Amino acid sequence: MKAQLTIHYKTGQFISTAIAQGSVHDFQLFKKQRKKQKFKALLLVDKGYQGLNRLGVNCLIPFKSSKNKPLTLLHKQINREIGKRHIQIEHVNGKLKTFRILAERYRNRRKRMGLRLNLIAAIYNMEWLCCINM
Repeated sequence: MKAQLTIHYKTGQFISTAIAQGSVHDFQLFKKQRKKQKFKALLLVDKGYQGLNRLGVNCLIPFKSSKNKPLTLLHKQINREIGKRHIQIEHVNGKLKTFRILAERYRNRRKRMGLRLNLIAAIYNMEWLCCINM
């Protein structure tokens, strides 16, 4: 099972979740999920989504280097700024792994994984709101 989570990078709240059966690339799952999403926002993605700009999606992707073409100082600074914003999303992923649904193999009914992932996302969002209001 493959899960994709859309998280607001400033607030850390979940915006949407997507589930796919079998081994599906993140980019394919994103294209399938994109048809359902109604909002258009700046996306902060990792290097696995290299063709996203060609689809007309407004996104920030870190620059890649190669053996023959190293990164310039400007590209390194841009990657560092993207990484500073991306780390908040990784912290949310780490907190989700305490529920063990993303950390280990899911061994229950496949039909219920989406429901359980949405429930965990809702619990996390409620916990986040409670922390803000205190």
